Amino acid sequence: MAVKIRLKRMGSKRKPFYRIVVADSRSPRDGRFIEAVGYYNPLTN
Repeated sequence: MAVKIRLKRMGSKRKPFYRIVVADSRSPRDGRFIEAVGYYNPLTN
């Protein structure tokens, strides 16, 4: 199983934030993940 580190999009339409997750490369962007590693909020930077 090949894994990737991805940004899973969460939040509302114009206020997104992202969870950094480790997921199977064949799963969809916001689908199943193996482990949540952290988060990234582009609006606070």
